[in-house]
Amino acid sequence: MNSDQESPANGSEPVEIPIDGVLDLHSFSPKDVKDLLFDYLDECRKRGIWTVRIVHGKGIGALKRTVHALLSRHPAVIDYHLDSALFSGDGATIVHLRREGREISPE
Repeated sequence: MNSDQESPANGSEPVEIPIDGVLDLHSFSPKDVKDLLFDYLDECRKRGIWTVRIVHGKGIGALKRTVHALLSRHPAVIDYHLDSALFSGDGATIVHLRREGREISPE
């Protein structure tokens, strides 16, 4: 995915983001998170990636709250939850995406 997001290093060049089901938001500006997150989730769905891990860090929780608010509004998100304590716990969120044309969560 070629992102139109600005490079965290110099603020002017596009950043190549691998579409592998893991999105690390640490190096992006908070103002870029909405478009980046939505574009990433949409691209994952196009590639058949139905479970995505969003790394937002622990910190004071502001980015986590922003990510969760955005996920609650995205029509393709079935559900989301904090990652397992064995991994990053509340430093990452696991997102389950709706498959094309599917209206209920796969069980």
